[in-house]
Parts: sequence; C-alpha cells; structure tokens
Amino acid sequence: MENLTKGVNNMNISDSSNKKNRIQVSNTKKPLFFYVNLAKKFMQIYNEVELSALGMAIATVVTIAEILKNNGLAVEKKIATSTVDIKNESGGRPIQKTKIEILLGKTEKLDEFMAAAAEEN
Repeated sequence: MENLTKGVNNMNISDSSNKKNRIQVSNTKKPLFFYVNLAKKFMQIYNEVELSALGMAIATVVTIAEILKNNGLAVEKKIATSTVDIKNESGGRPIQKTKIEILLGKTEKLDEFMAAAAEEN
C-alpha cells in the first residue's frame, strides 16, 4: 500500500483537465450564482478563469459568462467548442456530448468590486 501511495504522489499529470483555474459547471448540483461568485474568486486569484460544461449545462456556462461580462467584471478571451465521447455505464457504445470552454479574464472593475464587498463584511 505504501508503494502505491508513493506512486500516486509522484505521478506527473500533464492533462489539461487539472487546470487550477477551471470550473466544471453542472446545471443540477449548484445554483447559478454559486458559480458566478466562484468565478469572481478564481479571477481574483488567477487573473482568469476557464468555465467548462457538457451537454445541457452549456446554457448555464454561457449565462455565467454573460453575467460577468455585462457587469464589467470580466472580458472574454477565448471560446472553444468540441464533442467528447462519454463511456456508457452499461459498457455499450460511447455517447457523444457537446462541450464548451470559455476563458474569461478579469477587469480592473472586478478588483474594485471585490474590495468594496470585503469592506461591507
């Protein structure tokens, strides 16, 4: 067991799914404004955030991005769409799902907004 733990700790994973500034959005697990507030915090820490979603959650990601952009807190840097294969639980053929990734960068207004919010608390 100890060797397994050492092996896991020493793994070098270069997959893009391990980005620290990525938020994978679901439209069933958390309310919309949870993700909006989380994205604000991520932009404050990392200067940018990548919002990612599959299938029906794509509309939620677009809504989050638009809320942040319309309030002047973020600017759109990149949008990427793709199709991914999701393995079926029954072992059948993989199911294709649409995927979107939206990269947002923070604006100066975000820092001012977060500072004002911190003063209120």
